Amino acid sequence: PDFDPTVVAAEIRVIARELGCTAVRITGADPARIGTAAQAAAAEGLEVWFSPFPVEMPAAGLLDLFRDCADRAEQLRREGATVVLIIGCELSLFNPGYLPGTFFYDRIRRLARPGPRQLAAFTRLPKRLNAFLTEAADAARGRFGGPLTYASGTWEPVDWSRFDIVSVDAYRDARNTRSFRADLRKRFAHGKPVVATEFGCCAYAGAADRGGLGWDIAEYDEAGVPAIKGEYERDESEQVRYMQEVNQVFVEEGLDLAFWFTFAGYHMPASPDPRRDADLASYGLVSLLPEGPGSGYQGLGWWPRRAFETMSVLQVEKAR
Repeated sequence: PDFDPTVVAAEIRVIARELGCTAVRITGADPARIGTAAQAAAAEGLEVWFSPFPVEMPAAGLLDLFRDCADRAEQLRREGATVVLIIGCELSLFNPGYLPGTFFYDRIRRLARPGPRQLAAFTRLPKRLNAFLTEAADAARGRFGGPLTYASGTWEPVDWSRFDIVSVDAYRDARNTRSFRADLRKRFAHGKPVVATEFGCCAYAGAADRGGLGWDIAEYDEAGVPAIKGEYERDESEQVRYMQEVNQVFVEEGLDLAFWFTFAGYHMPASPDPRRDADLASYGLVSLLPEGPGSGYQGLGWWPRRAFETMSVLQVEKAR
Protein backbone atom coordinates (compact mmCIF):
# COMPACT_ATOMS: atom_id res chain seq x y z
CA PRO A 1 0.00 0.00 0.00
CA ASP A 2 2.95 2.36 0.58
CA PHE A 3 5.05 2.59 -2.57
CA ASP A 4 8.49 4.10 -1.99
CA PRO A 5 10.72 3.88 -5.11
CA THR A 6 13.82 3.84 -2.90
CA VAL A 7 12.57 0.81 -0.98
CA VAL A 8 11.48 -0.83 -4.23
CA ALA A 9 14.96 -0.41 -5.72
CA ALA A 10 16.56 -1.82 -2.56
CA GLU A 11 14.31 -4.89 -2.67
CA ILE A 12 15.04 -5.40 -6.36
CA ARG A 13 18.76 -5.38 -5.49
CA VAL A 14 18.12 -8.08 -2.89
CA ILE A 15 16.23 -10.16 -5.48
CA ALA A 16 19.03 -9.82 -8.02
CA ARG A 17 22.15 -9.91 -5.86
CA GLU A 18 21.23 -11.96 -2.78
CA LEU A 19 18.62 -14.33 -4.17
CA GLY A 20 20.52 -14.59 -7.45
CA CYS A 21 17.37 -14.44 -9.57
CA THR A 22 17.57 -13.93 -13.32
CA ALA A 23 14.02 -12.63 -13.83
CA VAL A 24 11.27 -10.92 -11.86
CA ARG A 25 7.54 -10.74 -12.51
CA ILE A 26 6.23 -7.33 -11.50
CA THR A 27 2.48 -7.28 -10.96
CA GLY A 28 -0.09 -4.67 -10.03
CA ALA A 29 -2.95 -2.53 -11.27
CA ASP A 30 -1.01 0.75 -11.50
CA PRO A 31 1.07 0.99 -14.70
CA ALA A 32 3.23 3.76 -13.24
CA ARG A 33 4.20 1.62 -10.24
CA ILE A 34 4.93 -1.37 -12.45
CA GLY A 35 7.06 0.87 -14.65
CA THR A 36 9.06 2.24 -11.71
CA ALA A 37 9.80 -1.23 -10.36
CA ALA A 38 10.58 -2.46 -13.88
CA GLN A 39 13.17 0.30 -14.35
CA ALA A 40 14.85 -0.77 -11.11
CA ALA A 41 14.83 -4.41 -12.23
CA ALA A 42 16.29 -3.55 -15.62
CA ALA A 43 19.04 -1.57 -13.93
CA GLU A 44 20.00 -4.74 -12.04
CA GLY A 45 20.11 -6.76 -15.27
CA LEU A 46 16.99 -8.77 -14.49
CA GLU A 47 14.65 -10.00 -17.19
CA VAL A 48 11.43 -8.07 -16.60
CA TRP A 49 8.03 -9.72 -16.85
CA PHE A 50 5.76 -6.68 -17.05
CA SER A 51 2.51 -7.94 -15.58
CA PRO A 52 -0.59 -5.76 -15.26
CA PHE A 53 -2.97 -7.50 -12.86
CA PRO A 54 -6.25 -5.55 -12.54
CA VAL A 55 -9.13 -6.90 -10.50
CA GLU A 56 -12.87 -6.52 -11.21
CA MET A 57 -12.25 -4.40 -14.32
CA PRO A 58 -14.57 -4.58 -17.36
CA ALA A 59 -13.18 -5.53 -20.77
CA ALA A 60 -12.92 -1.96 -22.11
CA GLY A 61 -10.89 -0.85 -19.12
CA LEU A 62 -8.66 -3.89 -19.41
CA LEU A 63 -7.83 -3.10 -23.02
CA ASP A 64 -6.93 0.50 -22.16
CA LEU A 65 -4.72 -0.71 -19.32
CA PHE A 66 -2.96 -3.27 -21.52
CA ARG A 67 -2.28 -0.61 -24.18
CA ASP A 68 -0.76 1.66 -21.55
CA CYS A 69 1.40 -1.14 -20.20
CA ALA A 70 2.44 -2.21 -23.70
CA ASP A 71 3.74 1.30 -24.35
CA ARG A 72 5.68 1.34 -21.08
CA ALA A 73 7.09 -2.15 -21.65
CA GLU A 74 8.16 -1.21 -25.18
CA GLN A 75 9.96 1.90 -23.96
CA LEU A 76 11.85 -0.22 -21.43
CA ARG A 77 12.68 -2.76 -24.14
CA ARG A 78 14.00 -0.06 -26.44
CA GLU A 79 16.24 1.14 -23.63
CA GLY A 80 17.95 -2.25 -23.69
CA ALA A 81 16.08 -4.34 -21.13
CA THR A 82 14.84 -7.87 -21.80
CA VAL A 83 11.07 -7.60 -21.33
CA VAL A 84 8.13 -10.01 -21.56
CA LEU A 85 4.62 -8.56 -21.47
CA ILE A 86 1.90 -10.53 -19.66
CA ILE A 87 -1.58 -9.38 -20.67
CA GLY A 88 -3.54 -10.31 -17.59
CA CYS A 89 -3.74 -13.07 -15.02
CA GLU A 90 -6.49 -15.65 -14.51
CA LEU A 91 -9.03 -13.28 -16.06
CA SER A 92 -11.91 -15.70 -15.62
CA LEU A 93 -11.53 -15.47 -11.83
CA PHE A 94 -10.38 -11.93 -11.23
CA ASN A 95 -12.57 -10.09 -13.73
CA PRO A 96 -16.30 -10.18 -14.49
CA GLY A 97 -17.96 -11.72 -17.51
CA TYR A 98 -16.63 -15.27 -17.59
CA LEU A 99 -17.71 -17.24 -14.53
CA PRO A 100 -20.62 -16.77 -12.08
CA GLY A 101 -19.93 -14.70 -8.98
CA THR A 102 -20.28 -11.12 -7.82
CA PHE A 103 -16.63 -10.77 -6.76
CA PHE A 104 -13.45 -12.74 -7.25
CA TYR A 105 -13.60 -14.34 -3.78
CA ASP A 106 -17.05 -15.61 -4.71
CA ARG A 107 -15.83 -16.93 -8.06
CA ILE A 108 -12.87 -18.69 -6.40
CA ARG A 109 -15.14 -20.52 -3.96
CA ARG A 110 -17.58 -21.47 -6.72
CA LEU A 111 -14.68 -22.85 -8.79
CA ALA A 112 -13.74 -25.14 -5.90
CA ARG A 113 -17.33 -26.42 -5.64
CA PRO A 114 -18.88 -26.10 -9.09
CA GLY A 115 -22.66 -26.16 -9.42
CA PRO A 116 -24.93 -26.21 -12.50
CA ARG A 117 -24.42 -22.50 -13.28
CA GLN A 118 -20.67 -22.91 -12.99
CA LEU A 119 -20.63 -25.92 -15.31
CA ALA A 120 -22.76 -24.08 -17.86
CA ALA A 121 -20.38 -21.12 -17.75
CA PHE A 122 -17.45 -23.45 -18.44
CA THR A 123 -19.00 -24.48 -21.74
CA ARG A 124 -19.00 -20.80 -22.80
CA LEU A 125 -15.58 -19.99 -21.34
CA PRO A 126 -13.33 -21.00 -24.29
CA LYS A 127 -15.14 -18.74 -26.74
CA ARG A 128 -15.48 -15.76 -24.39
CA LEU A 129 -11.97 -15.89 -22.97
CA ASN A 130 -10.16 -16.47 -26.26
CA ALA A 131 -12.17 -13.78 -28.05
CA PHE A 132 -11.00 -11.27 -25.48
CA LEU A 133 -7.42 -12.54 -25.44
CA THR A 134 -7.31 -12.20 -29.24
CA GLU A 135 -8.39 -8.57 -28.98
CA ALA A 136 -5.96 -7.89 -26.14
CA ALA A 137 -3.04 -9.57 -27.91
CA ASP A 138 -3.71 -7.60 -31.11
CA ALA A 139 -3.81 -4.36 -29.13
CA ALA A 140 -0.51 -5.16 -27.42
CA ARG A 141 1.26 -6.39 -30.57
CA GLY A 142 0.72 -3.01 -32.20
CA ARG A 143 2.67 -1.33 -29.41
CA PHE A 144 5.10 -3.89 -27.96
CA GLY A 145 7.77 -5.70 -29.97
CA GLY A 146 8.87 -8.28 -27.40
CA PRO A 147 7.49 -11.68 -26.35
CA LEU A 148 3.86 -11.79 -25.29
CA THR A 149 2.10 -14.19 -22.92
CA TYR A 150 -0.83 -14.59 -20.54
CA ALA A 151 -0.75 -15.92 -16.95
CA SER A 152 -3.38 -18.64 -17.20
CA GLY A 153 -5.17 -20.63 -14.55
CA THR A 154 -4.98 -24.40 -14.97
CA TRP A 155 -8.74 -24.51 -15.69
CA GLU A 156 -8.59 -21.93 -18.50
CA PRO A 157 -8.77 -23.29 -22.09
CA VAL A 158 -6.38 -20.80 -23.70
CA ASP A 159 -5.66 -20.77 -27.44
CA TRP A 160 -1.88 -20.29 -27.31
CA SER A 161 -1.45 -19.70 -31.03
CA ARG A 162 -1.44 -15.93 -30.52
CA PHE A 163 1.23 -15.99 -27.80
CA ASP A 164 5.00 -16.56 -27.77
CA ILE A 165 5.18 -18.33 -24.41
CA VAL A 166 2.80 -20.79 -22.73
CA SER A 167 2.38 -19.60 -19.12
CA VAL A 168 0.46 -21.20 -16.27
CA ASP A 169 0.07 -20.50 -12.57
CA ALA A 170 1.23 -23.95 -11.47
CA TYR A 171 0.35 -24.66 -7.85
CA ARG A 172 0.67 -28.21 -6.60
CA ASP A 173 -1.82 -29.19 -3.88
CA ALA A 174 -3.45 -32.25 -2.36
CA ARG A 175 -5.95 -32.50 -5.22
CA ASN A 176 -3.52 -32.49 -8.14
CA THR A 177 -0.35 -34.09 -6.71
CA ARG A 178 -0.71 -37.24 -8.82
CA SER A 179 -1.55 -35.43 -12.05
CA PHE A 180 0.79 -32.45 -11.60
CA ARG A 181 3.56 -33.66 -13.92
CA ALA A 182 1.17 -34.92 -16.57
CA ASP A 183 -0.68 -31.61 -16.58
CA LEU A 184 2.58 -29.72 -17.07
CA ARG A 185 3.64 -31.99 -19.94
CA LYS A 186 0.46 -31.16 -21.83
CA ARG A 187 1.61 -27.54 -22.01
CA PHE A 188 4.52 -28.51 -24.26
CA ALA A 189 2.15 -29.73 -26.99
CA HIS A 190 2.05 -26.19 -28.41
CA GLY A 191 5.75 -26.27 -29.32
CA LYS A 192 6.55 -23.15 -27.32
CA PRO A 193 8.52 -22.39 -24.15
CA VAL A 194 6.57 -23.23 -20.99
CA VAL A 195 6.81 -21.03 -17.89
CA ALA A 196 5.25 -21.26 -14.43
CA THR A 197 4.15 -17.68 -13.85
CA GLU A 198 3.32 -18.58 -10.24
CA PHE A 199 4.02 -21.33 -7.77
CA GLY A 200 4.22 -21.11 -4.02
CA CYS A 201 3.16 -22.12 -0.55
CA CYS A 202 2.52 -20.44 2.80
CA ALA A 203 4.58 -21.15 5.91
CA TYR A 204 2.30 -23.10 8.21
CA ALA A 205 1.69 -26.80 8.78
CA GLY A 206 -0.66 -28.12 6.08
CA ALA A 207 -0.09 -25.22 3.68
CA ALA A 208 1.43 -27.43 0.99
CA ASP A 209 -1.81 -29.37 0.64
CA ARG A 210 -3.69 -26.09 0.10
CA GLY A 211 -1.32 -24.79 -2.60
CA GLY A 212 -2.85 -21.76 -4.28
CA LEU A 213 -5.57 -21.48 -1.63
CA GLY A 214 -3.22 -21.29 1.34
CA TRP A 215 -4.15 -17.63 1.84
CA ASP A 216 -7.73 -18.59 2.68
CA ILE A 217 -6.98 -19.07 6.38
CA ALA A 218 -7.29 -15.28 6.80
CA GLU A 219 -10.29 -12.99 6.45
CA TYR A 220 -10.36 -9.21 6.44
CA ASP A 221 -12.89 -6.78 7.87
CA GLU A 222 -14.07 -3.62 6.09
CA ALA A 223 -11.08 -1.72 7.46
CA GLY A 224 -8.69 -4.33 6.04
CA VAL A 225 -7.74 -5.71 9.46
CA PRO A 226 -6.96 -9.43 9.16
CA ALA A 227 -8.09 -12.27 11.38
CA ILE A 228 -6.90 -15.88 11.17
CA LYS A 229 -9.74 -18.39 10.93
CA GLY A 230 -8.77 -21.11 13.38
CA GLU A 231 -5.46 -22.23 14.82
CA TYR A 232 -2.41 -22.90 12.64
CA GLU A 233 1.16 -23.81 13.49
CA ARG A 234 3.88 -21.74 11.85
CA ASP A 235 6.17 -24.09 9.92
CA GLU A 236 8.67 -22.45 7.58
CA SER A 237 10.13 -25.86 6.74
CA GLU A 238 6.88 -26.73 4.93
CA GLN A 239 7.42 -23.79 2.59
CA VAL A 240 11.03 -24.86 2.03
CA ARG A 241 10.06 -28.46 1.17
CA TYR A 242 7.39 -27.26 -1.24
CA MET A 243 9.84 -24.95 -3.00
CA GLN A 244 12.46 -27.67 -3.36
CA GLU A 245 10.07 -30.39 -4.51
CA VAL A 246 8.09 -28.36 -7.03
CA ASN A 247 11.19 -26.65 -8.39
CA GLN A 248 12.68 -30.11 -9.00
CA VAL A 249 9.59 -31.12 -10.98
CA PHE A 250 9.93 -27.98 -13.12
CA VAL A 251 13.60 -28.74 -13.77
CA GLU A 252 12.93 -32.36 -14.69
CA GLU A 253 10.01 -31.48 -16.96
CA GLY A 254 11.98 -28.81 -18.81
CA LEU A 255 10.22 -25.56 -17.94
CA ASP A 256 12.10 -22.50 -19.13
CA LEU A 257 11.39 -20.41 -16.03
CA ALA A 258 9.38 -20.43 -12.82
CA PHE A 259 8.32 -17.51 -10.63
CA TRP A 260 7.85 -18.02 -6.90
CA PHE A 261 4.77 -16.29 -5.56
CA THR A 262 5.80 -14.02 -3.91
CA PHE A 263 8.69 -11.94 -2.55
CA ALA A 264 6.57 -10.31 0.17
CA GLY A 265 2.94 -10.21 1.26
CA TYR A 266 2.87 -6.46 1.74
CA HIS A 267 -0.63 -6.36 3.22
CA MET A 268 0.05 -9.31 5.56
CA PRO A 269 2.25 -8.16 8.46
CA ALA A 270 3.27 -10.47 11.26
CA SER A 271 1.72 -10.03 14.68
CA PRO A 272 2.42 -11.50 18.14
CA ASP A 273 -1.34 -12.08 18.39
CA PRO A 274 -1.99 -15.48 16.71
CA ARG A 275 -5.45 -14.31 15.65
CA ARG A 276 -3.97 -11.27 13.89
CA ASP A 277 -0.84 -12.90 12.46
CA ALA A 278 -1.64 -12.33 8.78
CA ASP A 279 1.92 -13.37 7.91
CA LEU A 280 0.76 -16.98 8.27
CA ALA A 281 -1.38 -16.48 5.15
CA SER A 282 1.47 -14.93 3.16
CA TYR A 283 3.43 -16.72 0.42
CA GLY A 284 6.36 -14.35 0.90
CA LEU A 285 10.01 -15.25 1.10
CA VAL A 286 10.10 -12.63 3.84
CA SER A 287 7.85 -11.78 6.79
CA LEU A 288 6.60 -8.20 6.99
CA LEU A 289 7.20 -6.60 10.37
CA PRO A 290 4.50 -4.43 11.97
CA GLU A 291 7.07 -1.67 12.55
CA GLY A 292 7.50 -1.19 8.79
CA PRO A 293 10.47 0.39 6.95
CA GLY A 294 13.30 1.33 9.25
CA SER A 295 13.10 -2.03 11.01
CA GLY A 296 14.26 -5.53 10.17
CA TYR A 297 16.60 -6.63 7.40
CA GLN A 298 18.60 -3.69 6.01
CA GLY A 299 15.89 -1.45 7.44
CA LEU A 300 13.41 -2.64 4.79
CA GLY A 301 10.67 -3.59 7.23
CA TRP A 302 10.87 -7.36 6.91
CA TRP A 303 12.89 -10.37 7.96
CA PRO A 304 13.90 -13.29 5.69
CA ARG A 305 12.18 -16.64 6.12
CA ARG A 306 13.99 -19.95 5.71
CA ALA A 307 12.73 -20.09 2.11
CA PHE A 308 14.75 -16.95 1.34
CA GLU A 309 18.00 -18.83 1.90
CA THR A 310 16.64 -21.88 0.09
CA MET A 311 15.93 -19.88 -3.04
CA SER A 312 19.42 -18.41 -3.06
CA VAL A 313 20.87 -21.92 -2.77
CA LEU A 314 18.67 -23.21 -5.60
CA GLN A 315 19.88 -20.38 -7.84
CA VAL A 316 23.52 -21.23 -7.11
CA GLU A 317 22.86 -24.90 -7.89
CA LYS A 318 21.15 -23.94 -11.14
CA ALA A 319 24.11 -21.78 -12.15
CA ARG A 320 26.44 -24.73 -11.61
